[in-house]
Amino acid sequence: MRLRLYGYHTVSSSLFVYGGNRNPGSTDRNCLTLIPENQCIDVRNLINFIIKYDYWFLFVLLEIVSFVLLFRFNNYQGSVFFSSANYVSGVIYETSHQVTQYFGLRGVNERLTARNVQLELEVENLSRQLAEYGKDTMAITRLRKEALQNYRIVDAHVVNNSVTQANNFITLDKGSADSIQPEMGVVCGNGIVGIVYLTASHHSIVLPVLNAKSNISCKIKRTSYFGILKWDGNSSQYAYLEDLPRHSEFALGDTVVTSGHSSVFPVGIPVGTVDDMSDSHDGLSYLLKIRLFTDFARLNDVQVIAPLNYGEQAVLEDSVKVLLNN
Repeated sequence: MRLRLYGYHTVSSSLFVYGGNRNPGSTDRNCLTLIPENQCIDVRNLINFIIKYDYWFLFVLLEIVSFVLLFRFNNYQGSVFFSSANYVSGVIYETSHQVTQYFGLRGVNERLTARNVQLELEVENLSRQLAEYGKDTMAITRLRKEALQNYRIVDAHVVNNSVTQANNFITLDKGSADSIQPEMGVVCGNGIVGIVYLTASHHSIVLPVLNAKSNISCKIKRTSYFGILKWDGNSSQYAYLEDLPRHSEFALGDTVVTSGHSSVFPVGIPVGTVDDMSDSHDGLSYLLKIRLFTDFARLNDVQVIAPLNYGEQAVLEDSVKVLLNN
């Protein structure tokens, strides 16, 4: 509340302060502004406090001035001051950072919880896939073990291999000195590899599945319908089962094994699974795309196999061919 008074007046419990004209449009320049009693008491108390402790205020002011002069114009004291100030500021910043981190833990916990849920789902999915892969691996091992019961096995190591040519070949570190001969089968831990083509004393050349000249008799394990496994020269992961009769029964995912219709491989060596199907070029048979079990790009250790009575079947079949040609 403000009052405009003209002349000299006395108002109880109030303080009049001279002020200029508050109305820009008025020509009156002599006026007093009335200040309420409570504000007047606060102002008087502040003035009394400053007057009562004026020497303390003067002492603090002089101390500030002396410290400024001391640290500004003395190198040693200045360096000590700034070092201490840096240490104190570092402690303050570290404390502030820790407090900020503490209050940010809620968001961190929420993100960690979401990440844990995602990882648990991934672990569950990988565990399921590993279990399925383990079942497949055990099935392949069982098939291979059953098929090789009556065969002699020679362990060998791959010293040269190719997978990008039209006619790939594999070189082994075992040869005729190790009882390896042409027309012997070669397998690995996952399945079929190829057939021994040439031998030397300590090395041998293998004609793998990934060779345009390779022809291996294979069959659908579930239904026993058979065809000829050939490679088309493209991906090292796939080959094709040709000449499968039109009346044959099969399904995608069926396991393909060797048929045993030759003296090279026994029946039941794992080859791969049916990945796709189509008609042959003449339309008289099926053409099955087989995903091979053997990873030829990572082939290191193999086994050369031969039946215990190796040569008897081959000699007999060769004799029949000679008679028929005559």
